[in-house]
Amino acid sequence: MRVLSRIRRCVVNRPVRFFQLSLISAVLGSSLLWSTPARSDAVAPEAASGWTSKAPVTGQKMMLVTANPLATEAGMAVLRRGGSVIDAAIAAQAMLGLTEPQSSGVGGGAFLVHFDGGKVTTFDGRETAPAAAKPERFLDQTGKAMSFYDAVVGGRSVGVPGAIAALELAHKRYGKLPWNSLFDDAIRRAEEGFPISPRLYTLLKGENYLKLAEPARSYFYQADGSPKSQGSLLRNSEYAATLREIAKRGSAALYSGPIAEDMLKAISSHPSNPGDMTLADLQAYRAKERAPVCGSYRSFSICGMGAPSSGGIAVLQMLKLMERFPLASQQPLSVESGHLFAEAGRLAFADRGKYLGDPDFVPVPTAGLLDPAYLTQRSQLIDPTKSMGKANPGTPPGAVVALGKDNAIELPSTSHIVAVDKEGHALSMTTTIEDAFGSRIMVRGFLLNNQLTDFSFSPTDNGQPVANRVEPGKRPRSSMSPVLVFDSSGQLYAAAGSPGGSNIINYVAQTLVGLLDWKLDPQQAVSMPHYGNRNGATELEKDQKLEGLAEQLKAKGHEVKLIEMTSGLSAIVRTSKGWVGGADPRREGVVAAE
Repeated sequence: MRVLSRIRRCVVNRPVRFFQLSLISAVLGSSLLWSTPARSDAVAPEAASGWTSKAPVTGQKMMLVTANPLATEAGMAVLRRGGSVIDAAIAAQAMLGLTEPQSSGVGGGAFLVHFDGGKVTTFDGRETAPAAAKPERFLDQTGKAMSFYDAVVGGRSVGVPGAIAALELAHKRYGKLPWNSLFDDAIRRAEEGFPISPRLYTLLKGENYLKLAEPARSYFYQADGSPKSQGSLLRNSEYAATLREIAKRGSAALYSGPIAEDMLKAISSHPSNPGDMTLADLQAYRAKERAPVCGSYRSFSICGMGAPSSGGIAVLQMLKLMERFPLASQQPLSVESGHLFAEAGRLAFADRGKYLGDPDFVPVPTAGLLDPAYLTQRSQLIDPTKSMGKANPGTPPGAVVALGKDNAIELPSTSHIVAVDKEGHALSMTTTIEDAFGSRIMVRGFLLNNQLTDFSFSPTDNGQPVANRVEPGKRPRSSMSPVLVFDSSGQLYAAAGSPGGSNIINYVAQTLVGLLDWKLDPQQAVSMPHYGNRNGATELEKDQKLEGLAEQLKAKGHEVKLIEMTSGLSAIVRTSKGWVGGADPRREGVVAAE
């Protein structure tokens, strides 16, 4: 394993003992249900919709976790037919675009990390800005950043979609079943109808913009403007027709022909916020196979997605920054754990804000940001007794320091898939249309993304260019963090990932600490009450009995906020008895296994 052999040279021994789970068991053992407050743009990309306690699932041969039961069923059927994890992801994504339209789909993008039994590779299906895009795209007439929804709703925010192109590229390398056979379940379900889930109903009820224009209004809402009722059937013959074209023509169906023409017309004719995408922009799109970013933590090797995602680098930074501390001897909900995790987050997010962007446009110092000596030096800034406050970015080896800090809001509405097939090949894929329901433009049965609002709204900071500024053909920075974990012998150990905006980085890093340091099972790990820091206030998940932790962190100098944290984590772990999987109780995810 070429990638992993290079990593193993710098691994260190992990602690051999772990703590008792008394405190976390007390919290995770309760089934919480809360009412859903109005969404706050500064907090979560999707509103909370409840808590459903779940048990870990075990399997011997294969396992799949998605955010929706019908998607898990579709992907698992493909695995049973002898399909690869890539085949299963295609079938699951097609179904998610129907049953979880607020989060991902044909009109969005994706990052995918894949293990073929010997090598890890990644596929970049991130959306791109049209050729007419300028750095000032999201500034108003006075030169100030537009308000978020003034930018989001309409054609201005739409990037060229790339999820299907990335899956197509991966299928050419690693698919087993015919491409055109992988959409049948989603096509059938679109025509026969699917029941509106509790989560979809909750999000439709709290949504203010989707109902303002056709065809989304008639599809999702009743004549009086209220959402169609929970459990009622939604039929989407237009989406079925779109999937038939994709099954026949691949991603080309989105980049030329009637579907492409309708997309461009809807984008350019939006009444209040038109966009400037052209047919040339669509036809120029290319998904990319990229090398993973990999690093060591304790005795494990972890591989994730590199730039234009910031997730892989930031997660690896956080883990390495905490490695010198004996986390295994600490309680997961202790002030010691919360403090160290928050301080590591401050440092990682400071670097992320300055250096991360599309590597085809800006020099991203990936090797420097993950340099062991650099991270050792940065780790010394963490004082176990008190908070450092706001962190400044460091100067990693190879960095271009004349860059400004960006002000991207980044509230992506995302979904996640993890899978292992009978050959032991694995996939971790995060897929998105950005904000919940994207740009609110519906075309041919699917929603278009608003991914361009993941760029920094301001192109400069104190006169310095921002790495994540808008530029023609550029991919916006992301926080999506699909990861694969390998043990010291190079065997696949775990696959994990989550939706959740820029908090994805914290969700995934915390889950990995739970799995690797605290020896939680996957269900316990993804169910942990969340805490973290994005280089501002230390954020604790509300309604999780963390008020005592909040007071203890304040005593160490933290500003603390209790907020909704609507992760959608999924994780699979290899044990001596087979695979064990967990799905986040905060969403409707389901694990299936054999």
